[in-house]
Amino acid sequence: MPPNGHSQVSWLIELDTTTDPKRITTHVAWGGGLSFGDDPSGNEPVPQAGASRGISGWSIFALLVAAVVCLPLLSVLILALNPSENIWPHLLDTVLYNYVSNTLLLMLGVGIGTTLLGVSSAWLITHFEFPARTYLKWLLLLPFAVPAYVIAYVYTDLLEYAGPVQSALRSLFGWKLASEYYFPAIRTLPGAIIMMVLVLYPYVYLLARSAFVEQSASVLEAARALGASRSARFYKVALPMARPAIMVGIALVLMETLNDYGTVDYFAVSTLSVGLYDVWLSMNNLGGGAQIASLCLLFVVVLIGVEKISRKNQQNYQHSASRFRAIKRVKLRGAKAFWAFLLCGLPVLLGFLIPALVLAKYAVIYFDESWNENFRRIAFNSIMLSAVAAICAVSIGVFLSYAKRLHPTSWMQSSISIASLGYAVPGAVLAIGVIIPFAAADNHIDSLARQWFGFSTGLLLSGTLFALVFAYTVRFLAVAYGSIDSSMKKISPNMDDAARSLGKSHSNILFRIHLPLMRGGVLTAALVVFVDCMKELPATLVLRPFNFETLATQVYQYASDELIGESALYALLIVLVGLVPVIMLSNTIDRANEIEH
Repeated sequence: MPPNGHSQVSWLIELDTTTDPKRITTHVAWGGGLSFGDDPSGNEPVPQAGASRGISGWSIFALLVAAVVCLPLLSVLILALNPSENIWPHLLDTVLYNYVSNTLLLMLGVGIGTTLLGVSSAWLITHFEFPARTYLKWLLLLPFAVPAYVIAYVYTDLLEYAGPVQSALRSLFGWKLASEYYFPAIRTLPGAIIMMVLVLYPYVYLLARSAFVEQSASVLEAARALGASRSARFYKVALPMARPAIMVGIALVLMETLNDYGTVDYFAVSTLSVGLYDVWLSMNNLGGGAQIASLCLLFVVVLIGVEKISRKNQQNYQHSASRFRAIKRVKLRGAKAFWAFLLCGLPVLLGFLIPALVLAKYAVIYFDESWNENFRRIAFNSIMLSAVAAICAVSIGVFLSYAKRLHPTSWMQSSISIASLGYAVPGAVLAIGVIIPFAAADNHIDSLARQWFGFSTGLLLSGTLFALVFAYTVRFLAVAYGSIDSSMKKISPNMDDAARSLGKSHSNILFRIHLPLMRGGVLTAALVVFVDCMKELPATLVLRPFNFETLATQVYQYASDELIGESALYALLIVLVGLVPVIMLSNTIDRANEIEH
């Protein structure tokens, strides 16, 4: 995502048809190995055929990855507890209350907005037939492709005093001065909430829709037979059954909200992410930044805990093939059909179509100015950096998934869950966690080089592309692992046993059997990580080398200078790249749609 805006969706939500043609299971790749397939009881995983419980190179690798991922988090916590200058009392007396209150209000507003929009549109799409429903069911996913900071820049340009909307109103009504009429300011906390709701609601929509599709019509008809009205069937039956899935979507939304920097910084909303940058860079106090980062981590821990509690008993919401009956949609007519179309169509219009059209218009107008060597160099930087990070994340994800297959123990699962925590950590926090150990290592190596060889090594880790790739890999490893592990689980353990009986090693089995069979999942993981890295803003702003720009940072720089037109081509390329996984996700849903009929 984000994610950074729309993480920016660092996301991967994959729908798989199970062996039971009357059911769909949903897997969500997220920090901590979050998935609907987890055993909520917390019991130790059941070993597969041919699995081993001993220590091997594969298990040691998983432990090392978990340790490396934990390094940035531990660095933040250690520095927060032992800062060189403790400004925590000063923060408490001055700005900390404002940071925390704005963050909570932002998360509350975005959480409520995305829940209302996502659940209502999912319910309408699942249970009713109305004009354009066939198209809206996948069009509602398109805002996934737009980072929150991009849509914030677009609507600020449209709605500010000199923008086309207010200019048209003044021309229409003959107003001359701003004091002659009232127009709500867009660059405010409510404005930031609206911008994020428009691009983050698909998290809730997709998971809520999947949960509603899984519900058998028999359950709702039983409630109807007992005299429950349509609204009562929704609030007392369907909604409680879908609550675990909806809570996962809300948790993802709140993670992206906490991670956002571009939107809140542009709208001058002082949240924890903005405060972290202010204290760290403006006040030149890394320890104070680490203290604010540790507070962000506390928010993350609370969100993960609430999410896991919400899905604790989700296994109760399963249906066998013999009892499952697909929902028959009710055809709406007249005013009801219009309002259903409007409710599902407005998010698409506001969250994707208008921003895309505005960016396309500006990209055409400023094409000769934007299409130059600088644009091509920055586009290459983004593509190269994202490709390298995707390869690293996917490679580690493959080895982690195979290590768990060979050693399905509780400590292995715990190691992998720790290795997946990076996705839950805001990019700004991760940037601090990377800078601290890397800068310490650079200083130590430089000191030794001066002492032993008489020359300075300079920056080998911090301030280089290595630090940026490392941060991307840590942040998006969970996304890669989720898709890869889902594909790995579809391969029968009997194939491993047959290969071992022929004398094949674990490595041969992985490269010659598993990887060819799970090629689709690996490519999907690589693509989604690639897109997420292209959109990542907070970590990139801090960790990129001097004079090294990406598409995301260039859009941010142009927008900060109020050069929205010049940023359009850069932003449009980010949106177009982001459309690719959205289209893949839509196709996956369409392949499973026969279950609805």
